[in-house]
Amino acid sequence: MTTRPNIVFYFSDQQRWDTLGCYGQRLPVTPNLDSIAAEGTRYANAFTCQPVCGPARACLQSGKYATRTGCFRNDIELPTGCENRLADLFNAAGYDTAYVGKWHLASNSAKGINHRTEPIPPEYRGGYNYWMAADVLEFTSHGYNGYVYDGDMRRREFIGYRADCINNFAIDYLHSRDRSKPFFLFISQIEPHHQNDHGIFEGPDGSKARFADFDVPGDLVGTGGDWRENYPDYLGQCASLDYNVGRLVDTLRETGDWDNTIFIYTSDHGSHFCTRNREYKRSCHDGCTHIPLIIHGGAFSGNTDNTADGVSEAISRDIRNGKVEDAMVSLIDLPATLLDCAGIDIPESWDGRSLLPLAEGRAKDWDDSVFMQISESQVGRAVRTRDWKYSVRADAKGWQDSSADIYYEDFLYDLNSDPHERNNLVADEKYGGIRENLKQLLLKHMEKAGETLPTILPYSDMPEVLKINF
Repeated sequence: MTTRPNIVFYFSDQQRWDTLGCYGQRLPVTPNLDSIAAEGTRYANAFTCQPVCGPARACLQSGKYATRTGCFRNDIELPTGCENRLADLFNAAGYDTAYVGKWHLASNSAKGINHRTEPIPPEYRGGYNYWMAADVLEFTSHGYNGYVYDGDMRRREFIGYRADCINNFAIDYLHSRDRSKPFFLFISQIEPHHQNDHGIFEGPDGSKARFADFDVPGDLVGTGGDWRENYPDYLGQCASLDYNVGRLVDTLRETGDWDNTIFIYTSDHGSHFCTRNREYKRSCHDGCTHIPLIIHGGAFSGNTDNTADGVSEAISRDIRNGKVEDAMVSLIDLPATLLDCAGIDIPESWDGRSLLPLAEGRAKDWDDSVFMQISESQVGRAVRTRDWKYSVRADAKGWQDSSADIYYEDFLYDLNSDPHERNNLVADEKYGGIRENLKQLLLKHMEKAGETLPTILPYSDMPEVLKINF
């Protein structure tokens, strides 16, 4: 007999896919995650839908693209009236919902709403019952030491390495939770994000020596940026997350919950280390858009639509299959996946699709491309297929405008011959037909996301001020 499963969503910040051993990392950075991936499903081609912190989080909590909620950049709060928030749906299904770590969806300077370093009132917490978080964790902490706030808005200091401390709060929740209900636990770590006020990556003590012998990722070879001085600490941060995943799984085993827990690990976006623009993300390139994604789970009751009349029904499911799935998937698909894991109906207004059919080998007519909205550095849109990357940008202000009426072709990469995206073909006349096909695919995605269809002009028409030299 199966019951509603517990669900743990373990979320890192700014973590490249290739930091994990199961994605090709040579150094022993992620042994725990590699073991989990070997038993579960690893998605080889997972990409963010918005390569910046706040908007990516808004997509997860709302199930909708960032332009639908208005959270298209940082410093915009998730609307308190947002319908069908993730936690609300789990609450309604009888779950105990818990959030630990970085939130980044409770402040808006334009409206005078500022909870960056202050306690977050309940109405800005996205509907979660248990709360131990800070809105902008990089402002309330450093690699070592800092604070968050609990559900009673009390400041809770922590001592030690930040990832360990955030994980400790999650472990404490698992030991003290209401055991009469299944739980949905969202753990939002900030590692391996850079420390804003110091301008560096802050790994645990010893990281520089431990990971000094790193292999340079192909997209960074021979480039500028700041990866040379920061990559060992970056890997150290990733290793600290893996260590804490191991500790959390140990707790779930001790409490007898592991066999009835769905575990999902992913990140909001990656990092290109100032090689594609003047910071770490906010571009279409795989260095900051390709993310890790692992789903592991035992027997649970979920919905399926493969009945004779097409009606969904609850059946026993198991995704401990040691599978590597190479279909193109997006961060926007994870809210629907979470609901599917719990047997909760997915709102028609949501933009994503459940990934469980892929894990179970029963997906039909899968759209093998992903759509990305890019903000702050630009007003941009991109589509990625297995073979191509196509990106456009507008003559608009990325911190002010969520969309535009006119975009210009910006990047085109042949990913088969140029997997590290070094040769931009956007102005090459030989690829005019490819660009036209990808333009139509991009417009299709934009329309599906509720955007007004724009005009997309060729790179030759782009104003010189928009052209970048990276």
